[in-house]
Amino acid sequence: MSDQQPDRKRSGFKETTRVTAARQRLRDAVSGHERTESVPLDAADGQVLAEEVVAPRSVPHFPRAAMDGYAVRARDTFGASGRSPEILRRADEAAPGAAVRVHTGSEVPEGADAVVMIEHAEEIADEVEVFDAVAEGENVAPVGEDVDTGQSLYDPGHRLRPSDLGLLKSVGVREVPVYDRPRVAVIPTGEELVESDPEPGEAIETNGLTVSRYVERWGGEATYRDVVTDDENALREAVESHLDHDVVVTTGGSSVGERDLLPEVVSSMGELLVHGVALKPGHPVALGLVEGTPVVILPGYPVACIINAVQFLRPALKWVGHLPLDPMPTATARLGRKIRSEPGVRTFVRVTLDDDEATPTRASGSGVLSSVALADGWVEVPEEREGIPEGETVEVANWEWSA
Repeated sequence: MSDQQPDRKRSGFKETTRVTAARQRLRDAVSGHERTESVPLDAADGQVLAEEVVAPRSVPHFPRAAMDGYAVRARDTFGASGRSPEILRRADEAAPGAAVRVHTGSEVPEGADAVVMIEHAEEIADEVEVFDAVAEGENVAPVGEDVDTGQSLYDPGHRLRPSDLGLLKSVGVREVPVYDRPRVAVIPTGEELVESDPEPGEAIETNGLTVSRYVERWGGEATYRDVVTDDENALREAVESHLDHDVVVTTGGSSVGERDLLPEVVSSMGELLVHGVALKPGHPVALGLVEGTPVVILPGYPVACIINAVQFLRPALKWVGHLPLDPMPTATARLGRKIRSEPGVRTFVRVTLDDDEATPTRASGSGVLSSVALADGWVEVPEEREGIPEGETVEVANWEWSA
């Protein structure tokens, strides 16, 4: 498979680009933005660090009792046993022969070097009977046991998780330097699209809403604009007015029909990297670059739109925003019904999961949105295979995963 033919409106997609090659062309055209900001921890979940973060203080920053009990000098407990306890005096400060009451997490007073567990001691009047000897440092968390001052915690490019935020707060960090979330302009197109109450020949606009919400899930900020009609000047203006975003994504108008104007519009404004990809459903996808901004032109059929958004928009958003491109989680299942596919085309088959069986959905058309919304995942058939027989073990990818 190779590059596109020059006049698609007459010839159609005689040749298409393979998925891996198309994605690589997009990768070569995308560079990460360099906008950074310092944000408070409570706003940093899911964002990517722009700089290394080191610990400004130790955790714990004082010797910390690991148990409820009594802080003592370990040497004062040597020889203690159930039959022959050591008798220490109850005190408020550590000293030879003294025991100071402490609680888990509290500071071990200076002069004490161990903690006797509460169940191994008994307080009688002003004395404490110790029934078990402790070694120096026993039941004491030393300074820096968890984190040392100056310790490197996270490198640039690390995507922050809730547990990271807790650790950062524990060492005294209150704000972190992060890359701005990538900004994605979502432009639905099509003269037949309306927001509600469609007349015959009209359709409710759904792709823009769907794609914009995926953008948010994937770590970006979506600008979801009104529908643009199938007019060359209107489409050009819509793309041009959003080039201040990190990525522009359009829905509809990507094929080779009379109203499929976007590939030509983008080509006239910049460079058309790919038009037509060997995947099903959704081969009439296009990828372009205008004034350094990647433009992802998604098909108008809802299923094709979603599949191509996952294949191309998701990685573009991740690359430009310095976000990790983690693989989607998969489940292993036995295929309940055979899958047919065309050699040389990567095929995505929606399936439902029931226990350990994956069953292809009956509705397979690229315009049947319910076949995606009611599916549990998809099975990806590689280009080298001509279908998958019933009973074979397959991997079901959960594309709805939010990362």
